[in-house]
Amino acid sequence: MIWWAVIIASLACYALKLAGLSVPDRVLERPLTVRVAALIPVGLLGALVAVQAFADGQALVLDARVAGVGVAVGLLLLRAPFLVVVAGAALTAALVRLI
Repeated sequence: MIWWAVIIASLACYALKLAGLSVPDRVLERPLTVRVAALIPVGLLGALVAVQAFADGQALVLDARVAGVGVAVGLLLLRAPFLVVVAGAALTAALVRLI
C-alpha cells in the first residue's frame, strides 16, 4: 500500500514540475508575475520565522526566542551584517534563558 502512495506522489510531483515548465514565456514576463514571484520567498520565510519563534506545538509562547527575534529585527533595521544579526539574536536568547 505504501508503494502506491509513493508512486502516486512521485507522479504528482512530476506533473507539477511539468506544468511549471509548460507555462508560456509571455505569462512569466508579466510585471505582476515577476513581482509576485519575487515576494513569495519573503512571505514564506517570514511565516517560517513566526511559527518557529512564537509557537510550541499547538500553543502560542512568548519566551527567549521572541527577545532574540526582536534584537534581530533591530539589528537588521540598523543594517548590521548578517553574522552580527545572528550572533546578537543568539546571544540575546541565551541571556534571557539564563535569567
